[in-house]
Amino acid sequence: MGNEAIDIDFAAEERSAVIEVGGLEYKLILTTKATKEIAKRYGGLENLGTKLMNTKDFEMALDEIVWLITLLANQSILIHNLRNKDLKKDLLKEEEVELLTTPFELAEYKNAIMASMLKGTKRHIQSEPSKNVEVG
Repeated sequence: MGNEAIDIDFAAEERSAVIEVGGLEYKLILTTKATKEIAKRYGGLENLGTKLMNTKDFEMALDEIVWLITLLANQSILIHNLRNKDLKKDLLKEEEVELLTTPFELAEYKNAIMASMLKGTKRHIQSEPSKNVEVG
């Protein structure tokens, strides 16, 4: 297999949303690790949407979106680094997101954040065939 970089796996690919920061693409992925960090900060995923939508302080809202983008974008980098010990990439920093984006872009990224979270919490429910047999 040589020294080629292994991209994030298909399952992670399927549950990611892509954004661009400073001309580079980042995949936002909701992992268990990210979910734990969100729970620490907000008390759970269910409180996140309420917090983002009800924030009256513009600076605080921007800080929260920057934090979330950084957290979710770094998940794909952490997965890459886990699988490619010799080809590690630097993690994205909040300051980089702040310097390389505009408030308009952050508003657009809010949709990508929500998309990655919806994909990350999507449940696959498989129903079993009915055991009731028609009589008569």
